[in-house]
Amino acid sequence: MKNVKTLALAATAVAAMSGTAVAADRSDLHGSDYKWMQFNAMYSVGEKPDNPATGDQHNYLEMEFGGRSGIFDLYGYVDVFNLGNQETSNGDKNPGSGTSKLFMKFAPRVSIDALTGKDLSFGPIQEVYFSTLFNWDGLNGEGVNASFWGVGADVNVPWLGKTGMNLYAHYDLNNKEWNGYQFSANWFKPFYFFDNKSFLSFQGYVDYQFGGDADETAFVPTTSNGGAAFFGLYWHTDRYALGYGLKGFKDVYLLEDGAGQLALESTGWSHYFTATYKF
Repeated sequence: MKNVKTLALAATAVAAMSGTAVAADRSDLHGSDYKWMQFNAMYSVGEKPDNPATGDQHNYLEMEFGGRSGIFDLYGYVDVFNLGNQETSNGDKNPGSGTSKLFMKFAPRVSIDALTGKDLSFGPIQEVYFSTLFNWDGLNGEGVNASFWGVGADVNVPWLGKTGMNLYAHYDLNNKEWNGYQFSANWFKPFYFFDNKSFLSFQGYVDYQFGGDADETAFVPTTSNGGAAFFGLYWHTDRYALGYGLKGFKDVYLLEDGAGQLALESTGWSHYFTATYKF
C-alpha cells in the first residue's frame, strides 16, 4: 500500500476548484445544530456486486439520518433487504442465498474549525473536517466490513453549491490491514421550484477507491481501484419525496469484474426507485 502521506493531497484537490468561501459562524458552538431522519421504501434492479447465476433485484427499507451537533457532523443509513423474506425468480436476496439481510453506512466527521475555534475557510473551502466512514453488512468476518480514516471539507462547487468531499485511508476490518484509499463526494442540489413550494433536486455521490493491493489468486480476485457513482433526480415536498437514481459501478469494493470461480459482476449499471417519508 502507498504511504498515508497521500492524504495531504486532499487540500490541493479541493483548493483547485473555483468558488467563494462561506465561513461558518462558530461563536455559538451549538447555534447551527440540526437533525433529520427519513424512511425510504426502495426497489433496486441490477445492483452490484451480483452473482450472474441468481437474480438482480430486491426491495428494501432504508432508515436514513443525519445532522450536526457542535463539533460533530453525521450522515448514515441502515438498509433491510427483502422485507417479506420472499422467494422470487429475479431476487438476489432470496432466503437461503447466503446474502446479508442488512447493510449500514455510518459517516461521522469532526469539524476542525469548530474544534479549534478557528476559521479555516479559504477559496471554495467552507469548513475542514477529520473524516471517518464505516461500511458494515450482516456477515461477521465476511462480506463488506470496512473503515475509512482521513480528512474532508465542505466545498463550494459551481452550480452544485455545498459539496462534501473526503479523502480517506482504507482499513479492511476483515483482514485487519490498511489497503488503499478512497475519495468520496456527495451533493444535494435543488434546481427547480414549483408554485406549491415542492421542488426537483439533483443529488448523488461518488466513491472511488484506489491504491489497493490487487490479489489475482484470491477466491474472489481483487483489483487496485474501483468504485461507484450515483446520480438521482427527486421530487420533494416538506413531508414526501419520490425519486429515480442511476448508479454506475466499476470493480466496486475492489472486486474484479467477472473473475474467479464465482465470476461476480462488479461493473455495470443499476436502477433505484424510491418513495420517502420525512420525519
